[in-house]
Formats: sequence, C-alpha cells, structure tokens
Amino acid sequence: MDEDKASSRILVVEDEEGIQELLRVTLQRQGFEVRCEGSVESAEAVLLTWGPQLLVLDWMLPGENGLVWCRTLRRREETRKLPIILLTARGEEGDRVHGLESGADDYLAKPFSPRELVARVNALLRRSYGGTAASRVRVGDLQVDLRAHRVYAGEVQIHLGPTEFRLLRLFVTNPERVFSRDMLLDQIWGRQSFIEERTVDVHIRRLRRELDQHGYAHIIETVRGEGYRCSALGLQ
Repeated sequence: MDEDKASSRILVVEDEEGIQELLRVTLQRQGFEVRCEGSVESAEAVLLTWGPQLLVLDWMLPGENGLVWCRTLRRREETRKLPIILLTARGEEGDRVHGLESGADDYLAKPFSPRELVARVNALLRRSYGGTAASRVRVGDLQVDLRAHRVYAGEVQIHLGPTEFRLLRLFVTNPERVFSRDMLLDQIWGRQSFIEERTVDVHIRRLRRELDQHGYAHIIETVRGEGYRCSALGLQ
C-alpha cells in the first residue's frame, strides 16, 4: 500500500451497484479509504461527518442529481474547495463543459478504465493538496499520524487501541463538529453493527484516560444533550 494514500478518504456517490463496487475495489486496492452512497440524500450525512478529501460523483442519481448537488457544494463555504470528479455516461463535449462549469474539477465518462480513474484521482489530489491529504494533524504538541496510526505527545508515543484511534482521528480531522452517539456508531462501528450507545461512552472514557496521562483529555469535549466534539483550541 502506498503510504501517501493511506489517509485519503474518498466518497463515491453512485446508484448503480456494479459500478459502485468497481469504484470501491479499484480505489481500496490503491490504499484509499472509500465510502459509497447511492443518493445525494444519504451522501450528505457522510460528507458532513466523515470529511472526505475527494468526491467521485455520478451525474444521474435518483432524487437530486449530481450536477445540481455539485453546484450546491460549490456555494457552501465548507465544501467550496472539495475536489470533485464527475462520473457520467454523457460524454459529449457540451456535456463535459457543462459539468466543469457547474463546479466539477474533472470529468470521467462511462465506461471508464480503472487505471484512468486512479490516475485522475491521484492527479486531482496532487493539484488540490500539493500531494495527497495531510498525513499528520496537530493539537498543540499532540500529533496524530494518520498514515502510521500513531499518536505522540511531543516525542512520547501514546498507545491507543484501534477503536480509540479511529475515534481520535475522526475528531481531530473534524474540529468543532459535534458527533452524536448515533453518528459515532455509524462512523466507527458501521451501520450494520448492533452496538449499544453506551459502548460509545466506554470508548470515549478510554480515549480520555489515555490522553489525560499527557494532559490532553480536555480536547474531547462533551456537548450536553448532543454528543462529543474535538475542541479546535490549539489546532495548528
């Protein structure tokens, strides 16, 4: 696996199951983290909670189509710079121009070559981030290495369990965003899990306990009646 890709999250919005699976397998084999959704409505929640670095968006979708959503994303401050590849069967020059004028950064017509897809994804990530997504996030002297799955307080490594690391990664890559227990269950354990909400609290306590040994328990805040968030105080 290419370590430069290990922290790059890609959201795929495609309603055809066969193409969706092809996209998932192709991108995962290249080391990307991939989430797939079949509609704009279901993709909205993932976009807000998961924080992808790139969006592969089908033009024709049930409900709101991809082109309309692309325009909407470009009007929002938080998604204005999100890299977007538009994927569609409409391959005429006029359609390509229309898609790019609507805010897409690149355009890939079906049927597409998996190799071309990967090349375009890598090129767009390089243009957008000067490489791929950042490999480390810092909160003061606390460093979260997203590639190596390691956490350091200064030069001292903090040893977290895999679930606690995933929680911390989600929080520090989405500072000030409040996550309900339901949202955390979905993001960390998956939609098909049968985990109780109190399990979230148990792992949050474990995460805080480990961070507290180095003076960082305070960055994971409880939002009464809502859930948890990472305080952006000290983020660099």
